[in-house]
Amino acid sequence: MSGQRLAYEDLSSPAEMSADCLAAQAALTRPLAAAARELSREQPKAAGIEVPEAAARLARALHLQLDGD
Repeated sequence: MSGQRLAYEDLSSPAEMSADCLAAQAALTRPLAAAARELSREQPKAAGIEVPEAAARLARALHLQLDGD
């Protein structure tokens, strides 16, 4: 064995680690923003959604509004 590397030994300088963090943040921000835009768009509802009677009774008891009602 040439030498043991401990978990807390950093081979990079603080400036290099900071640059790595900024690059990782930039790489992760773009896909997250795109996914958020995709999820925020109105999704068309499927025709013919059936709500079982038991679920409808429970929703009425809880004062909920189901799309099937």
